[in-house]
Amino acid sequence: MSDDLPAGVERRAFNGEEHLATRGEPVYGEPTDGEWRAWNPNRSKLGAMLALGMETGLEGGDEETVLYLGAASGTTVSHVADVAGPTYAVEFAARPVRDLLEAADSRPRLFPLLKDARKPETYAHVVESDVDAIVQDVATRGQARVALENRRFLADDGRLLLAVKARSEDVTREPAAVFDDVREELSEGYEILESRRLDDYHADHLGIVARPR
Repeated sequence: MSDDLPAGVERRAFNGEEHLATRGEPVYGEPTDGEWRAWNPNRSKLGAMLALGMETGLEGGDEETVLYLGAASGTTVSHVADVAGPTYAVEFAARPVRDLLEAADSRPRLFPLLKDARKPETYAHVVESDVDAIVQDVATRGQARVALENRRFLADDGRLLLAVKARSEDVTREPAAVFDDVREELSEGYEILESRRLDDYHADHLGIVARPR
């Protein structure tokens, strides 16, 4: 297992149990210890990818820019914004955006956008080009297409960190077959560096690390 965690992410003990952790205001009732808060991999696909030792390529630091697609109420993107630079958080549903705005109150580098990740042209005027990472956790059909449409924002040496939810693509098919199709479509614009099932933390999910072709 890799221990190459982004700067600002550490393994720390909370109530006698070791967790990944970042410094920041709590967002979703996670355990805290002083200024540190636990990053729960059961609530976060990216947290699961890090906990499983996937080589995400995230470095952390003020210079790292991130586009987060499917930010929901801010559970994961708040951890990302704790350790990265400008973090653009795209979420389509108005209700979770209210919580996302609250998470952004104490995070000046977190920029919530009430937008549809399937329509990147609607936020292209806001998101800077050449971001270092796209993190995608969008529960919709066409998850590979969303990643391909947003590739325009990614730096040539950037990384796509994609959590694929098989049941959102097709609830009737075996997840392994769905994942094969997603990988094949994704290869139109990305080179897949690593893929791994996230079932230890999230049933019927696949984590993918890729870079633009």
